[in-house]
Amino acid sequence: MRIVVQKFGGTSLSTAEARAHVIAHIKDALQQQYKLVVVVSAMGRKGEPYATDTLLELARTNGNSLPARELDLLMSCGEIISAATLCSLLRAESIPAVALTGGQAGIVTNDSFGDARILTIDTTRIMQLLERDLVVVVTGFQGRTVNGDFTTLGRGGSDTSATALGAALKADVVDIFTDVDGILTADPRIVEDAKPLEQVSYTEICNMALGGAKVIHPRAVEVAMQANIPVRVRSTFTKHPGTLVTVADTLREGGKTVHDRFVTGIAHFAGVTQIQVGDFEQYDLSLNVFKAMAQHQISVDFINVNPSGVAYTVYDHVADKAEMLIRDLGYEPKLLRGCAKVSVVGGGMNGVPGIMAHIVEALTGEDIPILQSADSNATIWVLVPGEHMKAAVRALHKTFGLNRT
Repeated sequence: MRIVVQKFGGTSLSTAEARAHVIAHIKDALQQQYKLVVVVSAMGRKGEPYATDTLLELARTNGNSLPARELDLLMSCGEIISAATLCSLLRAESIPAVALTGGQAGIVTNDSFGDARILTIDTTRIMQLLERDLVVVVTGFQGRTVNGDFTTLGRGGSDTSATALGAALKADVVDIFTDVDGILTADPRIVEDAKPLEQVSYTEICNMALGGAKVIHPRAVEVAMQANIPVRVRSTFTKHPGTLVTVADTLREGGKTVHDRFVTGIAHFAGVTQIQVGDFEQYDLSLNVFKAMAQHQISVDFINVNPSGVAYTVYDHVADKAEMLIRDLGYEPKLLRGCAKVSVVGGGMNGVPGIMAHIVEALTGEDIPILQSADSNATIWVLVPGEHMKAAVRALHKTFGLNRT
């Protein structure tokens, strides 16, 4: 059985015109003799009636006292509406279809309401429906506990639903449909000559997503990578093949295997605060600081620890709370708010000399200070003042020749 999983986001389902494009993509897959599972998000974005953020706002206006279990029940409604709507449209086109909630589709999670993790997927029911030539429309972003309670998978949960189902069903490919023609070398709103990428590795796109690129959720990529299921990021509104996400050693060009590029793309996100805490006399300073952050559920990033102190970043909106906690420990932190993290991502940069030199040269040439840096085998991150973020992205994109990709 040749299976394809298609995932359509909120913008792909928000208007009648958009939904017509969705139907066209479904018909294309069926004409290619695929069995089809379609994962859907809630329609639209915040402010539109069925969007997840709109439902969350409804809970807040009613006193914001809804327990996590009941909040997940509310947030599941948007995807259910999308699934039922798409199912009715398919049937109107004489395409046999059935709608399932995540739980009905066999997705069993833990009971971490609001950010649940998938434990198992029982594909028995989906396989039976596919054998009857039905298009199976599944609500993304959700599952059920072993007790039958609705759960949601956190931000990007519909992407995770799609790749997890693709892995469980041993699908040929998972198509993630969005509002752009695949993955670009940088955000086109900042870099006008950003180029589409035909192929990227799992590692590269995961690092780009973690660095701020919002095309696909990194958790979804990790699931696909573990199962070695190819993922295509495509536009709902065109026939463009999009970007293929697969393992690095299967990247091909002109029928020949090619080596990873040194640098694949530039990612970014703003709205972070750098915190520095130093005290030569306090050997347990780093333990005290990070333990306090963990106890109060403050996520930390960009961590540098050395004998003279620590430096790390938090989101701007929790900076005041983080500062208060550190002062309560008796330390005097130094905060620099409104910073931005810019990531240079490439599966081929590991062990290649000169990458950091090029980064420093590019930013120095634009009078952009580097506040902090870190690296992994596929990414180099730099922290810059927020007002220099766009200039930094453009400078690095040009320096590594990504406008010629």
